[in-house]
Amino acid sequence: MDILDKKLLNTLQRPFSLTPLPFAEIGEHHGIGEEEVFERIRRLKDEGILRQISAIFDTRSLGYKSSLVAMKVAKERIDEAAEVVNQHPGVSHNYKRDHAYNLWFTVACPPTSDLEATVQRLHKLSGAEMTRILPTLKLFKIGVELDMTGQQSLTKQKEPAYHEAMRRKDGGKELTAEDIAAIRELQKDVELVPKPFEAMARRLGWTEEELLRRAQVLQQKGFMRRFSAVLNHRDAGFTANAMGVWAVPTERAEEVGVQMASFQAVSHCYLRPTYEDWPYNIFTMVHGRNIKDCQKILDAISEKTDITNYTTLYSTKEYKKVRLKYFTQAQDKWERENLGTAVSQESADKRS
Repeated sequence: MDILDKKLLNTLQRPFSLTPLPFAEIGEHHGIGEEEVFERIRRLKDEGILRQISAIFDTRSLGYKSSLVAMKVAKERIDEAAEVVNQHPGVSHNYKRDHAYNLWFTVACPPTSDLEATVQRLHKLSGAEMTRILPTLKLFKIGVELDMTGQQSLTKQKEPAYHEAMRRKDGGKELTAEDIAAIRELQKDVELVPKPFEAMARRLGWTEEELLRRAQVLQQKGFMRRFSAVLNHRDAGFTANAMGVWAVPTERAEEVGVQMASFQAVSHCYLRPTYEDWPYNIFTMVHGRNIKDCQKILDAISEKTDITNYTTLYSTKEYKKVRLKYFTQAQDKWERENLGTAVSQESADKRS
């Protein structure tokens, strides 16, 4: 990659303009033509650096139930267990980590589904020795933005782009059938054409103006976090992935969570429940070009917050990393086959 590739990737990770000619605007910003923007994006995709450009929705705001899950699996069975977990369509991330709890994944279920029953079934199917459900109690920050140029300080701080106050609290009840149709389309990888939203609208039988207006409303109402690119961290040069987990006194959780979220290198910051064998209540995800970078960030967080009781879990194997697809039939099929349940007719009609 040359410096323009890196600057372009920084731009693509930020929210797109929901306008008819977004790539032309990006090219103008960087002093290049639209065709060169397409050429560079195609090459970056071919090289595995740029994964997808699409809408990124907030799972909870859409009414989905989600959680981080930690499993303790016998070492000789962990690959087999991971394969079982990966079969669930709502599992978007699944990693082996260097801890007694060695399999960590995120799972999301549609509004009508039972998250706890789903995790219990995955526990049984995987043969895990122990499973802990670690749902988000409070979101301090979510949003990955990797500095591809290397020009920013590892410990730079800035206001989180998305946090708890921006989430909807009505469980997606305001969503209409038209909203869901738009979500299904906007979550797809965008076509590299001058007017990508026109192509999406055509597939829906809408005008481009109608789709863009609905996309803007979904964003304004907190259903959509942003429309932007997602990178493959490792292929982009960020080979270290550290989950810093912190034992923070309950009375300081709010204050410390906000401080931790202010670090730009922290992509996710959550308050989660504790257990007798798990005392850590604040989780921070950091990404670095190496372990040394990650540790430097965690050291800076510890110094700023005066929290010293923490541990770091590094991912040693990536089993799954995909964009979660909303309002599809795949989860209904998994539940029928594994839980013996089916969605309500009202829910099925809404998703069809």
